[in-house]
Amino acid sequence: MNESASIVVQNLDKFFGKQKALKNVDLSINKGQIYGLLGPNGAGKTTLIRCLIGATKPTKGKLSVLGFNPINQKQKVRGLIGYMPQTPALYEDLTASENIRFFAYPHQNENFSQRINEVIDFVGLTKRAHDQVYKFSGGMKQRVSLACALVHHPQILFLDEPTTGIDPKLRETFWQHFRDLTQQGTTILVSTHQMGEAMYCDRLAILHEGTLLADEPPRQLLWKQQAKIKLQRGTTEAARMVSHYPEQLPKLLHKLGLDPSINRIEIEEQTLEAVVLEMINEHEKQINQEGVQ
Repeated sequence: MNESASIVVQNLDKFFGKQKALKNVDLSINKGQIYGLLGPNGAGKTTLIRCLIGATKPTKGKLSVLGFNPINQKQKVRGLIGYMPQTPALYEDLTASENIRFFAYPHQNENFSQRINEVIDFVGLTKRAHDQVYKFSGGMKQRVSLACALVHHPQILFLDEPTTGIDPKLRETFWQHFRDLTQQGTTILVSTHQMGEAMYCDRLAILHEGTLLADEPPRQLLWKQQAKIKLQRGTTEAARMVSHYPEQLPKLLHKLGLDPSINRIEIEEQTLEAVVLEMINEHEKQINQEGVQ
């Protein structure tokens, strides 16, 4: 295993009965990265996170979280990580402040109360800190859940759909804070189904039916796909389709002799959603072909 990485996964399989939720997954996440898990429902994103936090035992494979095995060394790992589940696991009869205090208690230090106030302020719940959680909307419960995950300054933050039900302005604030955390050395593993959010990640894993289809920076995923290059010469417009356009565009221009009459060049990239859908469709075709054989 790569000991310098915050998270390492090798040859990971996970079965639920006959259902294979994860299939031979390999990945390595460096310290201070925002690493995204992107894929449709049932792709294996939540299962992978649950294996890494020690909540689910893998069927096969090796895991390392900050150098520890999250299954066999669960107690050591839990003090070093923060986890925000997809569905908030809160005590509805307690207030927001009481929930955060409860989850922070095992990690308390001399700045215990101050830190609780800091995370309450960050998630925008200062005015509702002493209201019981059952009175909150789904989005507000998400905010409390995030505060619970952040309160003890974890070295790794696991976030499962962290911005579900949150308004766009607060979502932007969250992502800015996530970036600030990584600059301080925190590693973040985040699952999302929102393509715009996926572009904020340093690296992106595309999962489909438990299989890892890609593990790259999101911009590189886009560059590998075809882009439409529009060339305008006077009033005449022509279009060319190229792959790997950062490398291919100069070659195209060289063929044209960098004609000075070309006064405008436009590049129409595929969207990340189109790229992901294309990968998923290709994977499904492969699965169907293997089933026929």
